[in-house]
Amino acid sequence: MHDTTLLKLFNDDIDCAEQLLELIDNEFQALGERDLVRLQSILENKQPLLALLDQHGQARSQLLLSLQLSADNAGLQALAERSSQGAELLERGDQLHALLERCQAANLRNGRLIRSSQVSTSSILGILRGGEPPSLYDSRGSTARIGQQRPLSQA
Repeated sequence: MHDTTLLKLFNDDIDCAEQLLELIDNEFQALGERDLVRLQSILENKQPLLALLDQHGQARSQLLLSLQLSADNAGLQALAERSSQGAELLERGDQLHALLERCQAANLRNGRLIRSSQVSTSSILGILRGGEPPSLYDSRGSTARIGQQRPLSQA
């Protein structure tokens, strides 16, 4: 009974993780295009998937703990050894793990793109506001400040 429940949770989470990975890839594309409307829509679609994955992860852990097994891969292997569906449990567990790792890697990629865009935007705003003047190199290779600059709006 427990192995059937666990298998159903794995199958449901694999579907959710595949949808999440697709959304994260779409998010990368929307970030590159700076499509804020599309980004908002993607975020609204990601939230329920993340919540469901978290909820199912807790349910899997509780199920393994209720069987006096550890809530990790070792506990899953122990359950698989005494289950008629053991091979499928391990296969689905590995499949879910691989999908979640791909989601995490894609999410990190999106985070790097966001940080890069923030730095670029901040730099552009600094130039427009006439903030920190750019530094140049002098004959000794040190940075040399050039004279006070006016904001671009006053140039």
